[in-house]
Amino acid sequence: MAVYTHVPAEEIDAFLSRYDAGRLVSAKGIAEGVENSNYLLETTGADGNGHRYILTLYEKRVDEADLPFFMDLLDHLGARGCLVPRFIADRKGKRLQQLGGRPACLIEFLTGISLTEPTAAQARAAGAALGQMHRAAEGFERERRNALDLAGWHELAAKCGDHFDEIAPGLGQRVADELTFLDAHWPADLPRSVIHADLFPDNVLMLGDEVTGLIDFYFSCTDIRAYDLAVTHSAWVFSNDGSQFFANRSDALMAGYEGAHGLSDAERAAFPTLCRGAALRFLLTRAYDWINTPPDALVTRKDPLAYLRRLDFYANVAANELLSA
Repeated sequence: MAVYTHVPAEEIDAFLSRYDAGRLVSAKGIAEGVENSNYLLETTGADGNGHRYILTLYEKRVDEADLPFFMDLLDHLGARGCLVPRFIADRKGKRLQQLGGRPACLIEFLTGISLTEPTAAQARAAGAALGQMHRAAEGFERERRNALDLAGWHELAAKCGDHFDEIAPGLGQRVADELTFLDAHWPADLPRSVIHADLFPDNVLMLGDEVTGLIDFYFSCTDIRAYDLAVTHSAWVFSNDGSQFFANRSDALMAGYEGAHGLSDAERAAFPTLCRGAALRFLLTRAYDWINTPPDALVTRKDPLAYLRRLDFYANVAANELLSA
């Protein structure tokens, strides 16, 4: 469930009156996602032909001060042909509003569906879309720190503390060992840019094998560009529980990215380490949420061990198995 703030239909209709969007026809809560409250709105449209929008209310995990960064980023990407949902301004040119006691935005609706089990062809398309996004991001001058970088991983691990072993015996030591490895091997001189940082299959809209949109940029930040590909790799090329690696998806994802953007020799050499970092990042955030979310909460807890299995795979795989594209 991802509607934390419930807004009556009449309040949404009044909210829409600020825009050239027509009157509200229907408002349906969107279950996907865990960060914000989202509604799919059907309106009469400004021309009376009907239109769809996404209404997002930002909950506590999104800092309102970061929203201008996300807005400007999507404007920059969209102006360069990237398929991203742009924030819509009201008649006064204002994009950020208040609704239901929360910061709120009206956002462009993109067609397409999110995947649960991508094919190799869809993985190739996702890799190409990520490469195209990285090209489109060139020249974007704003920066945002990645709060979930190596220093952030140390902070999360400290917060989890002895609770790690309540998830799985020995997990605390495994995390400590991995942090020691990454402290010694994390690359410091690779190209940096704005990155998506969370390009899971549910953040890529597709029709068949064609990408129709990249969404949910609320983790986007400035970091190592190839780390973005590592995050995407960890999300697309394993079974959901992390127990099975799909080499055909991996090869396709990497080939799609290479065709659209490409990796330098230094990025290729560092890629296995970047993948280990990506796996640890999601292991830690899932572990933190697992420990701090009550079992009876409406939000479904995601299994941290699914990313421990990915981490173990990356720690033992030969580099050429990841870079064979």
